[in-house]
Amino acid sequence: MEPVINAFRDQVLFLKHNLNSRAIASLRTELNNIEGDISALISDMEASIPESNRFLTEMELI
Repeated sequence: MEPVINAFRDQVLFLKHNLNSRAIASLRTELNNIEGDISALISDMEASIPESNRFLTEMELI
C-alpha cells in the first residue's frame, strides 16, 4: 500500500505545481493587459489636460 500512496503523493504534488505554474502564467498575462490599459489611460489623460486647460482659459475670457 505504501508504494501506491507514495506514487499518488508524487502525482498530486506534480499537479499542484503544474496548476500553480499555469495560474502564475495567467496572472502574468493579466498583468500585461492591465499595464497596457494603464498606459492607454495615462496617454488619454495627458491628451485631455491641455484641452481642459484651453477650455478653462476660454471660460475666464467670457
